[in-house]
Parts: sequence; C-alpha cells; structure tokens
Amino acid sequence: MSNQPGGDAAAQLDPVLDPAAEEAARKAASKEAADTVLQAFGGVRGMIDMTLPGLVFIVTYNLTHQVSAAAWAALGLSGLFVVVRLAKRETIQHAFSGVFGVALGAWIAMKSGKAEDFYLPGLLWNVGYCIALAASALVRWPMIGVMLGPITGEMFTWRKENPGRLAAYTKATWAWVVIMGLKPVILFPLYFTHNVNLLGWLKVALGIPPMLLAMYVTWQILLKAPPPIKAQLDEDEDEEQPAK
Repeated sequence: MSNQPGGDAAAQLDPVLDPAAEEAARKAASKEAADTVLQAFGGVRGMIDMTLPGLVFIVTYNLTHQVSAAAWAALGLSGLFVVVRLAKRETIQHAFSGVFGVALGAWIAMKSGKAEDFYLPGLLWNVGYCIALAASALVRWPMIGVMLGPITGEMFTWRKENPGRLAAYTKATWAWVVIMGLKPVILFPLYFTHNVNLLGWLKVALGIPPMLLAMYVTWQILLKAPPPIKAQLDEDEDEEQPAK
C-alpha cells in the first residue's frame, strides 16, 4: 500500500500492542493528519505571495499618489512571485491566484480612478468565501474536509465511515467562517468611507494573522479528532498493480 500522510495508522496497529501504545499511535496518526493544514493553504510562503502586493500598492500610492503606478507595482510583484516559483519548479497555485486577484483589482482601480477599488475584489472574495464555507458545513460537505481529504489520503471516507472526523471538519469549517468573516466586517465599512490609507494598511494587517489563527484552530481541532481512515480506492489500486 502507498504511504500517504495521515494514513490510518491506528487501524494498522499490531493487536498485541497494549492500550497505551495503541493510544499513542492514534495520537500520532491524528497529529500527522493535522500537520497537513499548513500545506493545504500554501504555507507561509503562499500567504506572503497573497499579502505583499497589497502592501506594495498602498506604499506606492502614498509615494506617487497615482492609482496606475500603485496598481502596476502590485501587479509586477505578483508576476515576479509566479516567475520565481516557476524557476524553482514549485507549485504556482497560490501565486497565480494572487496574480489574478491583483490584476482584477488593478484593472478596476485604474478604470474608476479610485484607489480603494483595488481592494474591492478581495473584499467580495472574502464574503463569497465565507458564504461558501458556511454552505458547505450546512450540507455536511465541510470545505476543510474536502480540501484536506486528498492530502491525508482519506479522500471522503470521513463522510460515511468516520463520523468523528466529519464533526471535526465541520467544526473547523465554522471556525474559518467566524475568523475569516471578521475581515469583511471590519474592512467593508472603511471601503465606503474612501479612506484609502486606513483601508490599505488594515487590509495588510488582516492578511496573514487571521489565516494563521484559523489554521491553528483547525490544527487543534484535528489533533483531538479520530485518525483518518485511508480511502479503500488506494488499496484496490495497489493490489491491481503487477508485481515487479
């Protein structure tokens, strides 16, 4: 069988192990699965890729007082992140999503001539993201489980075979709704005041810390959850592979 992160280590225990050893193995499997949280969201590098362009925009705007100059500076930095990742043969998923968001914000800001419009797509994205998170939890397909399942190797076994993890993923998803929902609640009123400086600096300040907090809360929840049950599909595929 393939060894994927967060495999069902507890289920593979030798039956002669004493309860203490079994509990230790269960906790180890849960911790291994919980440790995938940072990986799923691109790590610290991914958060930096999505946060720094906003900082460059507000700094450049304060220096030049030109929306176009600030927008191009932010877009240029986002493009540079993609080029660096490509050169290092790293995934460009999070850097590319940052480029798309910055490009859209830059285009809107340059078309309207209003610097605060640079932040409008990000604010709308935050609202839509929180709505999607809440909806996924309500229909018992919590987004955190959908994102982490393929990484831990459990896929979607948590929905039918592991109710403890379904409960944990649901709880973690609601935590993301609450924590990430604070950003639009704070920033949208500022957008309508046209206070670009306060909006810009707070947008940067509320970039990484809430996400780190949401990741930490998720990690803590998953530490206490039952270990993942590896998807049976993986075992079937391994058995079908011809012997070498």
